[in-house]
Parts: sequence; structure tokens; C-alpha cells
Amino acid sequence: MSRRLLRLLLASALMLSWIGPRLRSFARSEDGVERRLLYVAAPGIRNYLEYGGHGILVFDIDRGHRFVKRIASAGLDENGRPLNVKGVCASALTKRIYVSTTQTLTCTDLVTEKILWEKAYEGGCDRMAISPDGKVIYLPSLEKDHWHVVDALSGDVIKKIVTHSGAHNTVYGPDGRYAYLAGLQSPLLRVAGTGEHSVARTVGPFSASIRPFTINGSQTLCYVNVNDLLGFEIGDLVTGKMLYRVQVEGFEKGPVKRHGCPSHGIALSPDEKEIWLADGPNSRVHVFDAGARPPKQLLSIALRDQPGWVTFSIDGRYVYPSTGDVIETATRKTVALLKDEHGTDVQSEKMLEIDFRGDQPVRAGDQFGIGRKINP
Repeated sequence: MSRRLLRLLLASALMLSWIGPRLRSFARSEDGVERRLLYVAAPGIRNYLEYGGHGILVFDIDRGHRFVKRIASAGLDENGRPLNVKGVCASALTKRIYVSTTQTLTCTDLVTEKILWEKAYEGGCDRMAISPDGKVIYLPSLEKDHWHVVDALSGDVIKKIVTHSGAHNTVYGPDGRYAYLAGLQSPLLRVAGTGEHSVARTVGPFSASIRPFTINGSQTLCYVNVNDLLGFEIGDLVTGKMLYRVQVEGFEKGPVKRHGCPSHGIALSPDEKEIWLADGPNSRVHVFDAGARPPKQLLSIALRDQPGWVTFSIDGRYVYPSTGDVIETATRKTVALLKDEHGTDVQSEKMLEIDFRGDQPVRAGDQFGIGRKINP
């Protein structure tokens, strides 16, 4: 062996002895770094026909909401085309994400990204909610008479709750004691006690049938969209009474592409200081001061299309209308537009944030923009 080669080998060995531990240290520090990801369930056949794809799309929140990957999903009809997606929920504790379609509920492992099961339910499926411990799902039928209470691990039905209200939207309270059930055919919000899985009381009536809605963290107030109102109404979850009706000022109702409802989407910021409201006819979201009584309209933000839903990132830094606009709450500016791996615009009413440490999920958000203050 030449002296020159020997010197090169010795230098390489010394360099590796210096770099190796640092690379291992870097890898360990990377394992401890949290990643914030936005999971977007593409909305089935409409998305398939208009935008060319379906599945669960994942975006990196901390890197400009850049597209990361597409996770294969189930929910196909007899011709192999995707069914319309109705809802999404997830649990970091059980490491699972769930997507409902008009016919089925699918459970996918968040770590392996493998489908664990897909089941069909009597009467179809709509927008569901999962318990804080990840063990129970309240699954509405598709605008029919009942909700199924489902074991979230197995998909088995635990109980059937019949309301005759056109089952549609569902919120699970943050303490796990109550689930809130809204039907397309009723002006009453039903409150189910999750111990017996039965309706304990009602809130309202509101002025018309309830559409999207949300609640505060202490479960004393609900904020509801209702048919034919560009605005929202507020109910007292304790007394059961309707408190306020709030109409958007400076804008008029008009035709909408979907839902037949001018305001279909409402979210309460995690700190419960603001209400963000969808305005379909005017392709905007309106922001209200939630602390005022009644809430005071603050400003309006133009969007690239008609919104049909609104939700928040876990920390409240970003607002996600269903149009794919990403709005930074501090600046009120659109800072990103969701696009898939082909550069195609992504629009969906079914999205939530899931945070990971290494490859393990550590927290999951919610498709409904619910408040996160436990004490009023």
C-alpha cells in the first residue's frame, strides 16, 4: 500500500470518527422534532371527476403547506370509482384515522398507512365524531333517522340512537361526556350523554334546520348555521335556549354551488376569541369578535372559490376554508393554496391536523373548529 493511500485512509477514518457520532446525534434530535401535518380527505367522485384524484392528501404545515404524499383510501363503488367523502376524524392515542363515505367507514393506521377495516352501515354514513380517548365514534346515517354508536377499534355497532331528524353533523365534547347531534330536518340540537348513549336534552329550537355547527371548550355555547341565513345563531348548551341571531352586514345572499345554504361552515378559534364564518354566495369568510354580545363583525376575507366549510389548525395559527386557501390568522392573509402532487388545486370540507414526533402521532385536531378553552 502506498504512503499516499495510507494517509487518505487514515484521514477518512479520523473524519468518520468525528462525523459519525454527530450524525447519530442529529438523527436522534430529528426523531424528537415534531412535524405538523394537514390530512385532507379528497371528496370522492366530485374530486375524482373535476380534479383527477382521491385519497387522503398530506401537507406539511411548517413548510408552506407543501404536498407530502397521497395515502390510498377505500370507499369505492361497484365500478371502482370513489364514493363521496362525508367526514374525517382521527385519534393520536389509537394511531388511527377514519374517513366516512356515503356508504362506508374506513379505518387506517396512521403509522403503517394500511387500511385496517372498511365497513358499511345501515342507512349509509355522514359526518362523524370520535371520543377524546379514541374508542368510540358517533356515526350519523346519511340524512336518515339515526346515529350508530361505533366501537372505533373494531367498527362494530354498540348502539343505535334514533332521532328522526335527518342525521348529518356530529361533534364530540372535549371531556367525552356528551356528543352533539344535528340533523338536516330539525331546528333542535340534540345532546347525547355518552354514558348511556342516549339523548339527554335538546338545544333550541333555532330559526331553521341546523347545518354546520361548533361548540366552545367548556360546552356552554353552540354556534350554528341554519338554512337561509347568511350568518349564524348562538345557543346556550346549559339552559337549552337560543340566545342570539347574527346576520352578516354589507353582503347579500345569492346562489351557491352546493348545500343550498348561504353560510355552510363556522369555526371558533382555539382561544375562543373569534368566530370565522363561511359565505358561499360572496366567496368569503367573515371574522367576528366572539367576546362581544352579540358577536361583532370585524372583517371579511376574499377566497378563490365558494367555501362550504371552515376549520383551524390546532394552535389557531391557520384557518382552513374548504376552498384550499390557507389563511394566517395574525396577518389575515392567504399564505398558501393547497395543491396536490400534480399541481392541481385541492378543495375539501374534510381536513384536520395531525402532529407527529418521529413516526408516532402525538396529537390530532378536529374537522370542526371547536373551542379549546375548558374554563369560560
